[in-house]
Amino acid sequence: MAGVVIIGGGPGGYEAALVATQLGAEVTLVDRDGLGGSAVLTDCVPSKTLIATSDLMAEVSGSAELGILAADHQGDAATTVEADLARVNARVKALAAAQSADIEERLVRHGVRIVHGRGRLDGPHTVVATLADGTEERIPADGVLLATGASPRTLPSAQPDGERILTWEQVYDLDEMPSELIVVGSGVTGAEFASAYLALGVPVTLVSSRDMILPGEDADAAGVLEEVLTRKGMKLLGKSRMQSVAREGDTVTVTLTDGRTVQGSHCILALGSVPNTAGLGLEEAGVHLDEGGFIKVDRVSRTSARGVYAAGDCTGVFMLASVAAMQGRIAMWHALGDAVTPLDLKKVSSNVFTAPEIATVGWTQKAVDAGEIQAEVVMLPLATNARAKMQGVHDGFVKLLCRPGTGTVIGGVVVGPRASELIHPVSLAVAESLTADQLANAFTVYPSMSGSIAEAARRLHKAEHLSF
Repeated sequence: MAGVVIIGGGPGGYEAALVATQLGAEVTLVDRDGLGGSAVLTDCVPSKTLIATSDLMAEVSGSAELGILAADHQGDAATTVEADLARVNARVKALAAAQSADIEERLVRHGVRIVHGRGRLDGPHTVVATLADGTEERIPADGVLLATGASPRTLPSAQPDGERILTWEQVYDLDEMPSELIVVGSGVTGAEFASAYLALGVPVTLVSSRDMILPGEDADAAGVLEEVLTRKGMKLLGKSRMQSVAREGDTVTVTLTDGRTVQGSHCILALGSVPNTAGLGLEEAGVHLDEGGFIKVDRVSRTSARGVYAAGDCTGVFMLASVAAMQGRIAMWHALGDAVTPLDLKKVSSNVFTAPEIATVGWTQKAVDAGEIQAEVVMLPLATNARAKMQGVHDGFVKLLCRPGTGTVIGGVVVGPRASELIHPVSLAVAESLTADQLANAFTVYPSMSGSIAEAARRLHKAEHLSF
């Protein structure tokens, strides 16, 4: 029986462990921080739990349009709704801990041996686990999976103190709402926290070095989000690069490279991630890293060292929990001789959990505009959707991309409430190479938001021949 050792218990690690046991391997998982990794303990689960509260706040504050009024409402806004951040964050941490415990229980039930400690390679076929008491255990391995994740990037001029200057891993220790929040960084993480705290009633300033928020997303989608956030009162400082962040008492000052300063009570640093690959004996074992310290892998998760695989954020391939999990599964399928399909990033769906949400899959408008691929594109605003009108939804759209001639759906964007759920039919179409006609001909419920996806697909139809 093959012996597999996995370093790291995040989605890449624990999903790989489940596949390996299913295929009959003896599996040891060496985990340092807690099962579920950052996705469960400090990132996806906590942040989306916080955002669930902010989403509810946003719905309640806009409920007057639907005829629901607070006792002391002003115009169309309720004025009495407040969030208790201490209770919110207590719930966040409790849910994260419960999810981590559920994952550990499941792994143990499936026969995975869990070693709580820090793992490193001693050559490509041995993992050394350093336990909490300082002792070491050497674990031989026929195959190794590295799933060590990544950590928030900081700068010498912007050091978090865990109290008022915070990384996204530290925000859940707050027990009082910031009086004025500065978010540095306008990528996915920065946009999500800016949107969430704005909905919770906190004045927010977002410092962005780019022209527009979410520079890596669909430009039309980013434009809608930027318009919504600024309309709701967020201050967006575009083309503004942070030089330093300093704290004096209860005041945090962000200094920009052009000499301007921004002051607030708290600052969240959303400056990207660095891989957790230092001190693991990787290069000595023949595992090649790129200039950023990420582990180089191919589409079946192999590293440059025979028998050593890697998955998740430590590879920098696509920093999503779903991609980490798929990389881990693919690694085990390949290592243990099962049928395997290489990772195809053009079939990955992703979501930005802002208000409104932005979900995407497949080829992008940017690639079409750059001439990388030919596509017909249609964009349909949600404001024309009957269900959207009923729910008071004014912002958002559905965009579909298909191949000229064949009509095969190759990409899509959904902007709106619960876009993370609405993108699924488009993801299925992309994954299975369905045509726009096939997508359009599947029944949708009336009225429903998903009806706009079918309507957008119908608008991509090209009649081959018309006769009367």
